[in-house]
Amino acid sequence: QLQVEESGGGLVQAGGSLRLSCLVGGLAFDAFAMAWFRQAPGKEREGVSCISMNGRDTKYVDSAKGRFTIRRDNAKRELLFQMNDLKTEDTAMYFCAPVYGGDKCSGFQTIWNSWGQGTQVTVSS
Repeated sequence: QLQVEESGGGLVQAGGSLRLSCLVGGLAFDAFAMAWFRQAPGKEREGVSCISMNGRDTKYVDSAKGRFTIRRDNAKRELLFQMNDLKTEDTAMYFCAPVYGGDKCSGFQTIWNSWGQGTQVTVSS
């Protein structure tokens, strides 16, 4: 059974930084591409960034490019997300999930419809 636990969110001022973490259990972490998603109030969940199973291939949505960095530590079964120069529009609940792709980051199609509690990121102006 897939288990994910996101953490690291908080309240920051615009221009600030946060580092999100996602611990994953219940699967062979290093055999799956992973992605960060976010859901703002009143909006649908959207993919923000993905990373291949070996960490060599990464992709970001345009709004995240140059500001966010996705990494993974397969030994720790941990997905990381460094978020710099945060903007008010980044305010959302952030989630992580395994996605299709394997050795390539091919997008944000989740493998299972299973989500953790998420971690709240709030950016004030």
